[in-house]
Amino acid sequence: MSHAKPRVLLTNPIHPDLMPELAQHCEVVLAPDPSTATLARLIPDAHALVVRAPLAPELFDHAPNLRAIVRHGVGLDMVPMDLVTARGIPVANTPGVNAQAVVEYCLSAMLHLRRGLATMDARMRRDGWAAARPLADGGSDLGGSTCGIVGVGDIGGRLATVAAALGMRVLGLARRPETLPAGVEAVDKQQLFARSDVVVLCCPLTEQTRGLVDAASVAAMKRDAILINVARGPVVDTAAVVAALRQGRLGGAALDVFERQPLTGDEPLFDAPNLLLTPHVAGISDTSMRAMSEVAVATVLALLRGERPRNVVNPQVFR
Repeated sequence: MSHAKPRVLLTNPIHPDLMPELAQHCEVVLAPDPSTATLARLIPDAHALVVRAPLAPELFDHAPNLRAIVRHGVGLDMVPMDLVTARGIPVANTPGVNAQAVVEYCLSAMLHLRRGLATMDARMRRDGWAAARPLADGGSDLGGSTCGIVGVGDIGGRLATVAAALGMRVLGLARRPETLPAGVEAVDKQQLFARSDVVVLCCPLTEQTRGLVDAASVAAMKRDAILINVARGPVVDTAAVVAALRQGRLGGAALDVFERQPLTGDEPLFDAPNLLLTPHVAGISDTSMRAMSEVAVATVLALLRGERPRNVVNPQVFR
């Protein structure tokens, strides 16, 4: 089937401000849902994919016209990279554009767990001033505490700057410790979990990071420490975190990503104390969505013109 314009398949919506620009140059198809069955029905005529949902490898058996894949975000675990690279399909992402949103989420989660303002607000509305006032006594300052960051890339590096500005000591666990920013102390995994008052996971999901935060890591944490996961669900042994929260061996946790998404509401997570749950939104704000969509659209158009954008992650396909 031929088209006057190249066809771009969106697994999920992009920012509405960028739709007109994409539609000016391409026929845009928005999948009604991102299921494999739906994408398999739509992908045969697609020349490019903009990805915000996991892609099953078998999809590419039905994509003879596909010339470009753009990840609307950073993490590449949604794309079967080895397979599409072997087929000569360039893949690009939108690095760095949602880093500020993720950092601000991390800061919000720290404050939520350390100061309990939402709980205080609810208590004051329900029971009055006198009942709410004592809740403040259990809060603690971030300044003077230690923040351990696992994965000190663009997001982790920005978070380190913010944490240091708040007066926190910053520890970093990275594949290449020599690349850590000034002021971030390089430590090993055992030291980071044992010494940190706040542990933030910002690392990509790889075979090395899968299951990185296991029961032993959680057990090594201080009893009043908090854990924040903005990486990927499989990085964490969720059952170990839930058990530690229930037994009072962990001060709190904020989980934005999960081993299986979306959550159904029946998971044991929902009964755990001091646990902030959010639906994979750390990097999502109107600001970040517009920025990601702007880069994604520009990259799709460049790839369809036969250009080689700098944000292509498998440049070997151009050789």
